[in-house]
Amino acid sequence: MILFGLTGGLASGKSAVAARLRAHRLPVIDADALARDVVAPGSSGLAAIVRAFGPEVLTAEGALDRPKVAGIVFSDPEKRRVLNGIVHPRIGALTAERARALEEQGEPLACYEAALLVENGLADAFRPLVVVAATPSLQLARAVARDGESAEQVRLRLAAQMPLEAKVAVADFVIHNTGTLDELNGDTDRVFATICARAGIDGARYGISPNLANATPDPGRPS
Repeated sequence: MILFGLTGGLASGKSAVAARLRAHRLPVIDADALARDVVAPGSSGLAAIVRAFGPEVLTAEGALDRPKVAGIVFSDPEKRRVLNGIVHPRIGALTAERARALEEQGEPLACYEAALLVENGLADAFRPLVVVAATPSLQLARAVARDGESAEQVRLRLAAQMPLEAKVAVADFVIHNTGTLDELNGDTDRVFATICARAGIDGARYGISPNLANATPDPGRPS
């Protein structure tokens, strides 16, 4: 089975692309969902985090207080390293488990959606790599509208992330999310069709026309 990567930056549209792929019945393994699973109440991941940061990182219900943990590690690289050392190996193991299950089910292709795929040095492990990109001004506006944060808070989050240009530089495919949702879906379909064609997979399995493979993006759209 081919497990290709999907990543992007804050509010670049990665989740919308993943939703489009799921609409085509392509299995998508979501690293964010796995990150929640590995720190669920009763898990070894949650126990390790409590040992490292204290019981104050738990909610009254005994779940991980994710905003509190984010506040602790955001500006402290060493604490962030400790947290990543707990969470990332568990996410990796669970990703491999989910991928094996899909392969055993006879799936020829699946997608691994992860915000920090390039940052964690995993770009070559999930080829082809698809990067969803948007301009910084669009990222800012979308994140403010979506998350209810101030523009300054979003700017700090953007500044703490790897620049999108660095992810684009190692991508096999780039989807520029600078227009409407229909345009984004169309570009996603073209990239998906090309991935299928290059892998020798009949796009009809996913309701994708092979004629879309290697198609030129809409006039005026970035390429």
